[in-house]
Amino acid sequence: MKNKIYPCLWFDGRAKEAAGLYLSAFNDSRITSESPMVVSFELAGQKFMALNGGPMFAPTPAVSFFAVCDTTAEMERAWGRLSAGGEVLMPLDKYPWSEQYGWVQDKFGVSWQLSLGKLEDVGQKFTPSLMFTNQQAGKAEEAITFYTGIFPGSSVVGVSRYDALDGDVEGTVKHAQFKLGQQVFMAMDSSLSHSFGFTEGVSLVVTCETQEEIDYYWSRLTEGGQESRCGWLKDRYGLSWQVVPAVLGELMSDPEKAPRVVEAFMKMTKLDIAQLRNA
Repeated sequence: MKNKIYPCLWFDGRAKEAAGLYLSAFNDSRITSESPMVVSFELAGQKFMALNGGPMFAPTPAVSFFAVCDTTAEMERAWGRLSAGGEVLMPLDKYPWSEQYGWVQDKFGVSWQLSLGKLEDVGQKFTPSLMFTNQQAGKAEEAITFYTGIFPGSSVVGVSRYDALDGDVEGTVKHAQFKLGQQVFMAMDSSLSHSFGFTEGVSLVVTCETQEEIDYYWSRLTEGGQESRCGWLKDRYGLSWQVVPAVLGELMSDPEKAPRVVEAFMKMTKLDIAQLRNA
C-alpha cells in the first residue's frame, strides 16, 4: 500500500492553518480531506495528517522532516515561509554535507530540515528524522534494529557515527538512514542537553488492511512500551504510533455512520475493525 506509514501532526485548533502554510511552502501539494478534527494533505504526493487534538501536546524537534529541495529558488521559498514566526535551529548556510542546508521550527512547532540536493539521493521528498535525546540518547541504533525487525521488507541503508572530534559520544549515531518497507527514515543520537524528546505532538500512523495486521503491529510496537487509547501507543523509546485500519477514513466519511464510529473507537485501546464496521 502506498504510504503505509505517514506522520500525524498535533495542533491546538490550527490544523487547517498549518496545512495551508505547508502547501504554500512546497510545490505539488493539496488538501485531500478535512473535517473539524482532521485535515489530511499531501506534499509532493506524500501523506500527512493534521489533528486538532487540543492543548495537551505539541510537536518538538525530536521528530523533524528532512526535505530535499531541487533548486535554490524552492529552498529559499520554503525557508522563508517556514521560518516566518518560527525559530531557526541551524541557519540556512553551506555545511560539509550540503551546499545549502537549514533546520527550522515553524510557528506551529513542527521542525523541518531543508537541504539542497537531488531527490534520488534520499529516494523521497520528505523523510521523518528521529532524534534520540535525554534518556534515549545513544539508543538510535538499537531503535533502528527494533523498527526494521517489525516491518517486512525493511533494511538499514547506512550509519555514520560520531568520532572523537564531533563533540558527542564517540561511536553513537551521527546520522543513519533506514527503510521500513520502502519508506525512508532517518535517525540520530544527541547527548547534548535538550529540553525536548518524543511526544504525541508527532506520531507515526500505520495503516492496516486486516485485523491480523493491526494485532501484529500493536503487539510488536507495544513491546516494552505503553498502550494508550483510540489506537495510539508509545513504543519502548517513547515514540508515538497510531495503528489504524485503512477502512477508517471510509467509515468516517459517512455522515450518518461517523458519530457511531467515533463513539466506538473512543472506547477502544487497540482498534477492532469488525466493531467499527458494525457501529
